Amino acid sequence: MGRALVEVRNLKKYFPVRKWLFRVVGYVKAVDGVDLDVRVKSTHGLIGESGCGKTTLGRTIVRLMEPTDGKVFFDGVEITTLDKKELRELRKNMRIVFQDPFSSLDPRMCVRDQIAEGIRTHIRASGEEIDEEVIRLLNLVGLKEEHMWRYPHELSGGQNQRVAIARAITLNPKFVVLDEPTSALDVSVQAQILELLKDLQDKFNLSYLFISHDLSVVGHISDDISVMYVGNIVEVIDAERIWEGALHPYTRCLLSAVPIAELDVKKEKKMELKGEVPSPVNPPPGCRFHPRCPYVIDVCKTRKPELVEVEHKHFVACHKAV
Repeated sequence: MGRALVEVRNLKKYFPVRKWLFRVVGYVKAVDGVDLDVRVKSTHGLIGESGCGKTTLGRTIVRLMEPTDGKVFFDGVEITTLDKKELRELRKNMRIVFQDPFSSLDPRMCVRDQIAEGIRTHIRASGEEIDEEVIRLLNLVGLKEEHMWRYPHELSGGQNQRVAIARAITLNPKFVVLDEPTSALDVSVQAQILELLKDLQDKFNLSYLFISHDLSVVGHISDDISVMYVGNIVEVIDAERIWEGALHPYTRCLLSAVPIAELDVKKEKKMELKGEVPSPVNPPPGCRFHPRCPYVIDVCKTRKPELVEVEHKHFVACHKAV
């Protein structure tokens, strides 16, 4: 097992809810005390329903958003206290690929300029050197030299996402946040992008935080998986064991929602996920999943469960599971 490249400790990100412009009447607790490790050369999957705080967590880790509290360590160095100059250097090693390739690229810039921006800024190359590097990066992500002078609207969704990935690996980073990089793409294109990401990981020893609401995709690409619910991590488990070994009721509900061909598959009673995700402004007391949990007991309504290691590398925050 590799060492942790990224360590997140008690990370919080709150957004103020204002009334009459200035008066703060509450907070949206998008990320509320998260611990998470991403090991060197591995992929850590982050799964959960829409609105659970996955994207906010990813952006806060790379400091596109400033944390409300908590610490993030990158390669042993705390990055939550870095100033602008130090953060600029950090950007070489921590990158992000966004969900929608069309909105993440500048429609007024051709592909060459989108990728060259980072090269020009950090490496200070110019002219033919930049063009050669752009062509090399395009070839790495499965595009050709002819794509260099095209604009985002002239490319397909899959091609635009390849450009976004090329831009992310421009400076040979160690860590990349992949924020639902395949959810806006057709199924056939999704498979191609996933294989590309795995190939690039092998070539450049990359570490990924792969964010998605699709458990089948996360299970395919990840080594470890964290399950997130209303700002909290409720289960951490090895990707190979999640289908048979998941213990938290929320994780098991997510697994039951994954469509599986019934041919030669052992049928088990499905757990239906009822109700709506509670508001992060006013989350339920105790376990935040208890209003929707089929196994709720009295203690769940009053005491918040801690994330406890129940087996080697398997952590669960559930009163009944531990």
